[in-house]
Amino acid sequence: MSINIAIDGPAGAGKSTIAKMVAKQLGYIYVDTGAMYRAMALYIMRQGVDPKDSERISKECKNADISITYQDGAQVVLLNGENVNGLIRTEEVGNMASATSVNPDVREKLVDLQRILASKENVVMDGRDIGTVVLPNANVKIYLTASSKVRAQRRFLELEAKGEKADIDTIEKDIIERDHRDMTREISPLKQAEDATLIDSSDMSIEEVVAAMIALVK
Repeated sequence: MSINIAIDGPAGAGKSTIAKMVAKQLGYIYVDTGAMYRAMALYIMRQGVDPKDSERISKECKNADISITYQDGAQVVLLNGENVNGLIRTEEVGNMASATSVNPDVREKLVDLQRILASKENVVMDGRDIGTVVLPNANVKIYLTASSKVRAQRRFLELEAKGEKADIDTIEKDIIERDHRDMTREISPLKQAEDATLIDSSDMSIEEVVAAMIALVK
């Protein structure tokens, strides 16, 4: 019987960083749902589909088999059996993923694939609707958040470290707008599952958040 951990929360809460660390400590598979959407985008691009042609996107997405596995401790994204790690991080694929991820048939297909993966393996999955839609029967559900101010500060420091100029007030405004979009969208809006444990990481270090999650799982 596989164990599933669902982590939801708004943008900039540190979900993927923390989910990867929790998965590593527990020896579970971290399911990078974003990478799965990128692999789907790559598949659709290869079929020569226009990103605006939603009818054809709906038709083509049914033929893509996407999975995540680990080889030598590194995550490998498989598209119809092919390792596409080196192909899915381009700007072009990212733009296509943005266009295709809003398609209800693409979402439905990927949710099915994510559930198949979770039924076979012990997984940690993060996103906006994992505990509410993708894995409603997950063994552990966590809603990870932090104040918009703290999330903006973290993003600002990230950009600064890369040598990029940024304005903290603009970043916070963008975060608040994105929260509103995620929480009010029609398909799978962001919300805390009724049986999820809330963790506010505003005043916690990454290590403290990871320790709190591991304690919940145990």
